[in-house]
Amino acid sequence: MHERPLTSRDLARLIGVSQSAVSRAFNPSASIAPDLRARVLSAAKRLGYTPHPIARNLTGERRDVVGIVISDFANPFYSTLLDRLTRRLQEAGLQALLFNVTPGADVKQQLAALRLHNISSLIVISATVLTARDLLWAAEGRRMLLVNRVAAETDLQSVSCDSVAGTREIADHFHEIGVRRVAYVGGLEHTVIARERRDAFITRIAELGMTLTDATSAGEYSYTAGWRAAEALCLSRKPEAVFFANDILATGGMDALRDRHGLRIPGDIKVAGFDDVAMAAWPRYRLTTVQQPVEQIVEEAVQRAMPGSRPSDGPQNLRIPARLVVRHSTLAEDSAPP
Repeated sequence: MHERPLTSRDLARLIGVSQSAVSRAFNPSASIAPDLRARVLSAAKRLGYTPHPIARNLTGERRDVVGIVISDFANPFYSTLLDRLTRRLQEAGLQALLFNVTPGADVKQQLAALRLHNISSLIVISATVLTARDLLWAAEGRRMLLVNRVAAETDLQSVSCDSVAGTREIADHFHEIGVRRVAYVGGLEHTVIARERRDAFITRIAELGMTLTDATSAGEYSYTAGWRAAEALCLSRKPEAVFFANDILATGGMDALRDRHGLRIPGDIKVAGFDDVAMAAWPRYRLTTVQQPVEQIVEEAVQRAMPGSRPSDGPQNLRIPARLVVRHSTLAEDSAPP
């Protein structure tokens, strides 16, 4: 029979130190007295203790671990992005360590674990609950890349789709199909990209001589928020079309327009979204939307996260062109399913 491998708890008990002291001893960036570190490492060698392979990845013996910080798993766009990003990192020989920052929790406490690991670089996917100050504190000098977020007050690099051009395409599409009265429903208000989409849409419809009947914020990007925002639209002003700032808002809004207000889509009102998540193509919605260039975003993120890449490589804030996908929700005739 093989003996059970020695654990960090076993080693700590045998040499009379805390388990955290053992962990810190194997982390080159951790704060620990030099003589205590030497004592722990010497005892580990003598007793045959080896940190778990995952722990070795995190404590500095390997530098191929990329931390991924995310705070919006409810948004299906980010689930898709995360799936493709982790696959591509693995193909590049990198490992991913995920940090889910929960809205409403103690951000500093959640990020403290991130600072303990000797991660080569960080990729932050949106994570709007984190301020720029939080991000810089968590990075602690590591290379950091923002995905689908821009922190204009910092020098952090970012990769995202060109929201301004994509949003203007929605306005142009509405105009081309004869729409003149439009409403806008946003999600969050305080992010750079959210403001860009709102401002780009309002500016473009003004340039085209169209009328903005309503512009409202749903407060978050969720199905329920989209439903409530659609209920609150001033339908007495009779917009001919509504642009929702992302697809999950649009699906909730479409269901409210149909089921609560009895409107036909696209016969009575036309709807567009942004992202092109899988749900957008479902028969129930067949949503006209802007398709984010996920594969290109992921490739750029991985290249910039690779060990050896320089922080200055590439544009500071890279914007990748998006693509308008026209579906049934903005067609001229109503043949939508009941």
